[in-house]
Amino acid sequence: MLFTPEAHEALAGEPWSAERARTAIASIVADAEGAFDDGWPMHPQDVEDDDDPAAQLRAVYLGGAGVVDALHRLARRGFVELRRDYVPYLERSLEAQPDCPDQDHHRSLWMGETGIRLVLQRLAPSQANLERLSELIAANERDERCELMWGSPGTILAGRELGLDVTASIEWLHARRDTDGLWTQQLYGQSTRYLGPAHGFAGCVLALGDVAAVSETLQRFAIEEDAVVNWPPLPGMHLDANGDGQIRTQWCHGAPGIVASLAHVLDEELAVAGGELSWRAGPLRKGANLCHGTAGNGYAFLALLERTGDERWLRRAHTFAMHAAGQVEHSRSEYGRGRYTLWTGDLGTALYLADCTDGGGKLPLP
Repeated sequence: MLFTPEAHEALAGEPWSAERARTAIASIVADAEGAFDDGWPMHPQDVEDDDDPAAQLRAVYLGGAGVVDALHRLARRGFVELRRDYVPYLERSLEAQPDCPDQDHHRSLWMGETGIRLVLQRLAPSQANLERLSELIAANERDERCELMWGSPGTILAGRELGLDVTASIEWLHARRDTDGLWTQQLYGQSTRYLGPAHGFAGCVLALGDVAAVSETLQRFAIEEDAVVNWPPLPGMHLDANGDGQIRTQWCHGAPGIVASLAHVLDEELAVAGGELSWRAGPLRKGANLCHGTAGNGYAFLALLERTGDERWLRRAHTFAMHAAGQVEHSRSEYGRGRYTLWTGDLGTALYLADCTDGGGKLPLP
């Protein structure tokens, strides 16, 4: 078995409806805007043991900058009209307590100043902000974490969007590739070698774009069974060798994230095998979100639609979208509130619903 059945749930089977998707998007946005109070409260599912549950995070991954980015992406595409201007909030966020004060946070795309400034530059571009972004991205050129959340892969993506010269970062990251095709991450005081997009190989490849032997590398580390494949978080690791004994089949670790990130450069047969695994496993019980939820897995289907042109992947993406909309509503009823983040919460799901409505799209990277 390449996935843990208990980690997934049966599809609700609700028929695809673009009107239903738009209504769900409008509801998510209205709830988020109504909950704004110079930021958004943390959701109980995002609070860890040493966190202050009253804290309001500011960065892209779990904080307000990610929420604002999603809101404006949806508004630009005509799905919603926003009730307020969030630029002053982003500007105040740059002066606020950082989300991760104990980490080298400033240069991080997802957890630090770079991500907040990138969202600000999209909404209210200025030369001064661009110059600071250029400084941060250049300073991250040789970051030994070698992963998307903190390291140069994330800031390469940001720099490329901004039209900055990231050649030095690209050359350094290419040179750090190990002889077996992976990258080593110096992350949280440990030396690790992840495969997925958030922390490892797939994120490095996504940033670099032109990388040799991607399929060959991933084929070596794939675990195959009954014409489907999955990947463990780390090479050589048993699929279920996690603290909870469950196999990771989600965007951050496992087949869905590798396919969603790299279907365009993978051998088609290998990409399809990863997508089939994501479909057979079904929606995640963890919720609807992008990082480790149903919407993130659904992006594997949209990537395969683009890669193959086969409309069955769009039908599957639509099926996951309806299920994810229901999961958001159930969670809001259970907790009496929404989950106001881009990567773990409702706003990422709204972007997935919008992409399914438009018939294609990619995760909000950078």
